[in-house]
Amino acid sequence: MKGELKRRIPMRVALLAGTYCKGMGYLENMLPKYLARLGVETHIVATDLPPYYWLRDFPETYGNFVSQSHPGTVENPDGYTLHIVGHKKIAGYARMVGVGDKLSSIRPDIVQASVCIGWIALDAALYKGAIGYKLFTGNHYHASVFPLATQPAPWWSGQRLHCMLTRTLPGRLVGLVTEKCYAIAPDCADVAIRFFGVPRGKVEICPLGVDTELFAPISSEKDRQARLQFRERLGLVESDILCIYTGRFSEDKNPLLLAEAVARLASAGQPYRGLFVGNGIQGKAIESCVGCVTHPFVPVHQLPDIFRAADIAVWPAQESLSMLDAAACGLPIVANHTMTAQERTEGNGSFYRLNDREDLIRVLLGLRDQHTRQHLGTFGAQKVARKFSWHAVAKRRLADYESALRTKTSVKPKAVVESYGGLD
Repeated sequence: MKGELKRRIPMRVALLAGTYCKGMGYLENMLPKYLARLGVETHIVATDLPPYYWLRDFPETYGNFVSQSHPGTVENPDGYTLHIVGHKKIAGYARMVGVGDKLSSIRPDIVQASVCIGWIALDAALYKGAIGYKLFTGNHYHASVFPLATQPAPWWSGQRLHCMLTRTLPGRLVGLVTEKCYAIAPDCADVAIRFFGVPRGKVEICPLGVDTELFAPISSEKDRQARLQFRERLGLVESDILCIYTGRFSEDKNPLLLAEAVARLASAGQPYRGLFVGNGIQGKAIESCVGCVTHPFVPVHQLPDIFRAADIAVWPAQESLSMLDAAACGLPIVANHTMTAQERTEGNGSFYRLNDREDLIRVLLGLRDQHTRQHLGTFGAQKVARKFSWHAVAKRRLADYESALRTKTSVKPKAVVESYGGLD
């Protein structure tokens, strides 16, 4: 109550994101939704590009699932306002067109950029002085997808020098005017500090969240019937152990390894089956594996029933936010031993040696007992509800935003902005 009295003028927050896709469970969809529920006037500004547009196999993987947004679009989903702006390529990277004018019209108190490097972060830092907002950034780069973090090179190497010029130095400039940079895991914090120039004292670990209104364990007869019906469509009986993977069927995610492990188990008479939700270049190879089926990508509201129809969730290679979604639904999680975001599986999962099919088979067999799976799944669902809900994440960030606004020493120069004209 005391904090609310200090914030007499309603807070206005603008999130800047490179992409936005309707019907997904990404930060760009969930954080604005839950900030709006907390009474914050929330805007998200994103380009007209689809998620993962930079992938070489984008057409095969996402072409039939995501649609192109149109510049100038303004919509109001889930209590917040979505603004789509155009883009242009500069130095090989997409930059928002008209973001300065858009921020000038929104006049936010807080700008939350989804990244701490790149054009979005640089533009957010550039317009901060004229518009007068407090700037927050983020980093979602895990060490597993940033080679320099796991394959050290001397500072004079071409890779390190290129990183310093294109990431570290620009990131340091952004970091100087940033209140906080939210890293979603400890390894992301390390990458932000060592390679992206963010001052150590401004990095804070704040995990991504789960929409626990959607993702939750079976709790009703309707949920139980949905599980039975989905499994019947797959030709499963209740004693079958269904392993699920969701995401891209790509070499770096390598779901084929799970399919091969399931095929070995199924061929040996073990009651294991595999369900792979997504699309990609490994799709045909997965479908050829005994006991395995694929399912196309689905909107986020359809995922909970699919997770609840499964028994074990497995991501053989890179981390995935879907690990938390599956855990929230009561599934034990299997991941590889190099995964750094181990808080997603602590107490509710198992690890296998990366790319070792025999070890993955060993771990899956260790989860054959239903009581073991239930114990791990229950612990995981309770942990996610307690620590990783989007409601809790939004409250934490809102507290930081309020604290930053209370410490500002000057009035926002709105008159300057209004007379400044076009900012782009």
